Amino acid sequence: MENRFERIRSAERGARVSIVVYIFMATLKLFIGFTFRSSALSADGFNNLTDVISSVTILIGLKAARKPADSNHPYGHWKAEPIASLITSFAMLFVGFQVLQSTVIRLLSGEVVPPNGLAAIASLIGTVVMFFVYRYNLNLSKKVKSSGLAAVAKDNLADSLTSLATAVAILASALGWAWIDGVMALIVSLIILKTGVEVFRESTFSLSDGFHEDELDNYEKAVKQLPEIHSIESLKARNYGTNIYVDITILVDANMSVQEGHDVTEKIEELLFNDFDVMHVDVHVEPDTIK
Repeated sequence: MENRFERIRSAERGARVSIVVYIFMATLKLFIGFTFRSSALSADGFNNLTDVISSVTILIGLKAARKPADSNHPYGHWKAEPIASLITSFAMLFVGFQVLQSTVIRLLSGEVVPPNGLAAIASLIGTVVMFFVYRYNLNLSKKVKSSGLAAVAKDNLADSLTSLATAVAILASALGWAWIDGVMALIVSLIILKTGVEVFRESTFSLSDGFHEDELDNYEKAVKQLPEIHSIESLKARNYGTNIYVDITILVDANMSVQEGHDVTEKIEELLFNDFDVMHVDVHVEPDTIK
């Protein structure tokens, strides 16, 4: 259990990195955007300010997830992490719709304000920085198996692409192709919305006790390799934050002793923990009466 709390602490480090970087990038983009009159860069800066809120939400969720169990939460607070991911998806969807709305209004009104090409430098810096933050958080999320940090990583990637699109739009506008600014902003809004939908689907899937069938198949194949197991009557699993809970009913020799049944139970628990990192296994032993 202590190792799992350490994983959460590692995930918190990734969220903090995102917060610091987002604050820096938001400040830089807003300052340069207003200075060089780049509406695209300013909008990207406001987007990063929203990302600060999302990352803070994930950080709070991670901290809540590693709180020990209490009388009101006997299973712990692990679900705080997917709840934080769900809130983050709402923030992404809100920003995506806002960018989409403002882009459509600007395109319909025919408003064109060519920015200074130097503003593209800030966007290019943001592209590179956010891509490295994305890779860092993605690798860390896989290592610690954190859905919350994975959501942050997806947001990092979306912001890297947003900054790249903003840089292209600024350069194109400076060269006289002002219409590209609207097209790129439209693409960016769709990227943000797509990311928000993906995070929303993953977090709701976890919170509704959804579990992928291929993983259940792997558990079943592994358990059936134990010679004491005649068959598996039922096998269920669910995610509880970063942890996996499995409920399994097995059929064994009807003449097996209580001690032997207990030993089989421990073998299954050890197998699923070592091979699949399953935190908790509830094994129900039934006698196989079919001759």
